[in-house]
Amino acid sequence: MIELDGLTKRFGNKLAVDRLSCRIKPGMVTGFLGPNGAGKSTTMRMMLDLDNPTSGTVRIDGRHYRELDEPLKHIGALLDAKSMHGGRSAYNNLLCLAQSNRIPASRVSHVLDTVGLSAVARKKSKGFSLGMGQRLGIAAALLGDPEILMFDEPVNGLDPEGIHWIRNLMKTLASEGRTIFVSSHLMSEMALTADHLIVIGQGRLLADTSMADFIHENSRSFVRMRSPEQERLRDLLHAEGVVVVEAGNGTLEIDDEAPERLGELAARHGIVLHELSSQRASLEEAFMQMTAGSVEYHAHSDGETGGPPPAGPQWGEQWNRKAARGGVPGAPGTAGAPTASDAPGASGATGPGVGAPGDGTKRV
Repeated sequence: MIELDGLTKRFGNKLAVDRLSCRIKPGMVTGFLGPNGAGKSTTMRMMLDLDNPTSGTVRIDGRHYRELDEPLKHIGALLDAKSMHGGRSAYNNLLCLAQSNRIPASRVSHVLDTVGLSAVARKKSKGFSLGMGQRLGIAAALLGDPEILMFDEPVNGLDPEGIHWIRNLMKTLASEGRTIFVSSHLMSEMALTADHLIVIGQGRLLADTSMADFIHENSRSFVRMRSPEQERLRDLLHAEGVVVVEAGNGTLEIDDEAPERLGELAARHGIVLHELSSQRASLEEAFMQMTAGSVEYHAHSDGETGGPPPAGPQWGEQWNRKAARGGVPGAPGTAGAPTASDAPGASGATGPGVGAPGDGTKRV
C-alpha cells in the first residue's frame, strides 16, 4: 500500500502539489488522472524520494522509500524509459540494477522474456525504438518481483499487441494482490484497465473513487428509445409519470429509469421498438466534466487567440530596431549586407578560381 498524507510541493511561488492525501490499495489497478500540470509526475517522484516534499509524507508499506534496504524488491517503477544507459545492452542495464539490490541474475533473463525482449537482450539500448525502450523500462520495474508497481504512461510507443499485453499484465498482477498505480492520458485505455481512480487538478485531490462511481457522478446516463409509434410511446410514458426528452429523429431520452421496465411497458401495450439502449458517458467525458475548472493549459482553435501578447519587447523587436538604424552588419539595407549582385553566378560575381559562366576566362 502507498499512503500519502498532506503531501505538498512548492517550486518557488508555484504550488505543484497541494496537501494531497490518499491511499493506493492492493488488489486493484488504481488510475492516476489529471490535466497537464496537475502535479501527477511530481507526486510520483516524491513517492520514490526523487523530489523532497515541502511538507507531508509518503509511505510505502509504512516506510519512507529511503528506509527500504533493497527498494526494487518492494516497489518497481517506470517513470522515464529513457533513463537507461544507452551504451549498455538491455541485459547489462538490468544486471546492474539486479546487482545493486541483490536480485539473482536469473531474474534478468526472466523479465526480458516476460516483456518480449529476449531476442535483443545483448543489443545496446540506444538503438531501441520507443516501444522497445518502454518494454525495457517495464522489465526494470518487474525485476525485483515487487508487491507495488508504479507506471507513468506505460503504453507510450507500444503497438496494439503491446498495449493489450501491458493491460492484461497489470490486471494479472493486481489479481495476485499487488498494488498497481498507473498514470495515463489515454482515457480509453484507462477505462479498460483501472478499477479505481484518483483524480487531481492543480495539485489538489478532486476524486478518490471507483471507476463506475466516477463516471456516474460526473456525467449523464439515460435510456434511448426509438419507435415508429413515437406519439403513442410518448403518451404512454407520460401517463406512467416518466419524464421524456425528445431528442429528434424520432428518439426519446429518459433519465433515471431502468431499460428493462421501459421495454416491458412498451411490450404490454403492443408498441414496436426499434431501439432500447442504455447510454452511458465515457470516462473521457466524465473526466472533462470533473476537471473543467482545473485545466491550466488551454489550446485555441484557428481564429482564436490566447489574449494580448505579454507586455515588453517581442521576439526580434530589438534586433529589427537596431538593423533599421544600420547597427547590425549584414542586415538587409545596411552596409555590408549581401545584394543580388553578390550571389554566385550573378553578373560580375568573382572569386578565387571562379569565372562567370560561358565567358571562357579564368578569374584570379
